[in-house]
Amino acid sequence: MSSLQHVNPTVKGIRESAHSGLQSLAAHVTQEIAQGVQKPFKEVIDISSGDPHKAGMKPISFVRQVLAVCLHPELLGNKTLPLDVRLRAQRLLEVCDGGSVGSYTDSSGMPHVRQSIAEFIMRRDVGVHSHAKDVFISAGSQRGLMVILKLLASGEGDTQTGVLTPRPCPHTLSTLLDDAGVALVPYQLMEDRGWAVDLSELHRALKCHVQDWKSIEEVIRFAAAERLLLLIDEVYQDSVYGQGKEFISFKRVLFEMGKEYSGKVQMVSLHSLSSACMGECGLRAGYMELVNMDPEVTHFVDTMLCTDISSPVTGQLALDLMVNPPRPGDPSYDTYTQEILHIQATLSQNAQRAHEFLNDLPGMSSQPAKGGIYLYPRLHLPSEIIENAKKLEVEAGVLYCQMLLKEEGVFLGAGCQNGETTGNHYLRLCILVPADTLEEVLARLASFHLRLMDTCP
Repeated sequence: MSSLQHVNPTVKGIRESAHSGLQSLAAHVTQEIAQGVQKPFKEVIDISSGDPHKAGMKPISFVRQVLAVCLHPELLGNKTLPLDVRLRAQRLLEVCDGGSVGSYTDSSGMPHVRQSIAEFIMRRDVGVHSHAKDVFISAGSQRGLMVILKLLASGEGDTQTGVLTPRPCPHTLSTLLDDAGVALVPYQLMEDRGWAVDLSELHRALKCHVQDWKSIEEVIRFAAAERLLLLIDEVYQDSVYGQGKEFISFKRVLFEMGKEYSGKVQMVSLHSLSSACMGECGLRAGYMELVNMDPEVTHFVDTMLCTDISSPVTGQLALDLMVNPPRPGDPSYDTYTQEILHIQATLSQNAQRAHEFLNDLPGMSSQPAKGGIYLYPRLHLPSEIIENAKKLEVEAGVLYCQMLLKEEGVFLGAGCQNGETTGNHYLRLCILVPADTLEEVLARLASFHLRLMDTCP
């Protein structure tokens, strides 16, 4: 293993994402600042990915209080904590083996938490049945997705399993698909229609983004006709804020389309603690619900999760709190509701503010956000920048991010990954940050962008 030739060829074939290169650059710039190198900024501001707490958003008090008691059960007698906090912690400790969060759990997750998730899904989808046996807990939704992909990966070359993947997409997805041994088959979302799915583009790719009911039905019909498995990332279901918009799950739409579809379309829906309102990315827990999957296949999902022994217990308990929060009349209800509303208001206001600001910059355009925590503004770059990017063999959006990071200390993500050459150049910025942080980012971004456009007409 001391030689590169001994490294697993599959691992060597995993493409390094553009994001990891930008992360290394951000770490280098931060180190220079610590060493006293003079910069026109005091710190690097990172809004490249969805990590709300790192960006300065505050955690939900109820979640942290319950977890604190579970970690230190002596707090059960501390009457300065709300009664519902202590009662919930006591109940959760009762379902932990040995009454301790330090114990292992079933590889597919604690039965109590899986049941809580199934009940949450039924409430969310207005009575559509959900069963705990179809819910699997993993160390984050990406781990759940990896299990499904590895389960289905087969073939090589033209016969290799392919995954239809929207563009733009999460920056971690390309690397994950490489690791799973499946082929990325990209399709472009319609930017001018609010990132909607274009059915003809799906058909072309075969040879989110907030979707309305009609758009979801079209995707389901497409999946049924082509006998495809739907992988649905619904982690931002708590952050739909466009006027007249609401979260609609694919499962709910599927089961209202009649037995022609509800009994045969296979679907895996994923959700996690990295949701907008929870933002507990570091606790590493998510779940997936399998719909219409063959029980013999489902057995192997459990088998593959056994390799993890179990998901982090504190994360599993936090999932229970996410899907079963305080109710009206509970001592923690008012504080919990105020904190959730504050997060949602910050997100909605930031989305509007950033959208308007970015559209006022020359050479940049942004679609209004209707949900989620990201904006993907499009860059209309001078030809000089595009030519320089070609010479350096990097995507032009990545070069833009590198220059912005070096000159202004702002770390944004590039909308295209792993050497894509679609001809369109996008940025990715997380808008779930404190309002003053967003203002600082926009000010630095404008300073850099206007300077760039003036020097490269």
